[in-house]
Amino acid sequence: MRDLIVRWQRGWGVARGLPAADDLGNGLRVRSLQPGRDVEYIAYHAGDLDRLAGQVRAERDVTWLTVPTTEPARTAGALEAAGLILLKRAEQLMTIELPDHPDGALTGPYGLEVGADRGVVTATVRHESGQVAAKGTMGLSEEDAVADRIETMPAHRRRGLARVVMGALARTAAGQGAEHGILIASQDGQRLYATLGWRTVAEVLIATTPGNSYPS
Repeated sequence: MRDLIVRWQRGWGVARGLPAADDLGNGLRVRSLQPGRDVEYIAYHAGDLDRLAGQVRAERDVTWLTVPTTEPARTAGALEAAGLILLKRAEQLMTIELPDHPDGALTGPYGLEVGADRGVVTATVRHESGQVAAKGTMGLSEEDAVADRIETMPAHRRRGLARVVMGALARTAAGQGAEHGILIASQDGQRLYATLGWRTVAEVLIATTPGNSYPS
């Protein structure tokens, strides 16, 4: 699990242009500078949360603790016992071999734009009006491609556009030398990724100190 978490964070950091994470021995610390999240700790495993929780509580900035786990109920109890509150308890760490990733079929008044620059692959579906209908990115790190910010705009949902975006990202990343896909899926995205062949490796819990909230 540790190796996969490190690989996910490296690719995610590329996708978002973040500085390299600090290895704490039992997890990672990254200056994430995201909306509602200045700093993030990522645990390697759920067995040593007290120390990480203490470091989270000592941070002056808004800080998250992200914990991949195969025992979500037990981990949730440990986080709460350590003085943190749960923001999310239903995300999933998922993987796929990129050569196995299916493509999506683009139909209707839509066009696909794909690009790759400085280790970041992008895919955008536009309506013929020019409006962005769906989009996403993958951050490339060695043989890994980490999917991030996969989004379909409300007016264009239920047309298979997210499938098109994911297929284009996977195909382009593979063309750049990536072999393995990794992502952390929101509850809304999990069904889509499962239908595309992504496999759940662990549940992901996100916690913070009391008084912080999860951004919309």
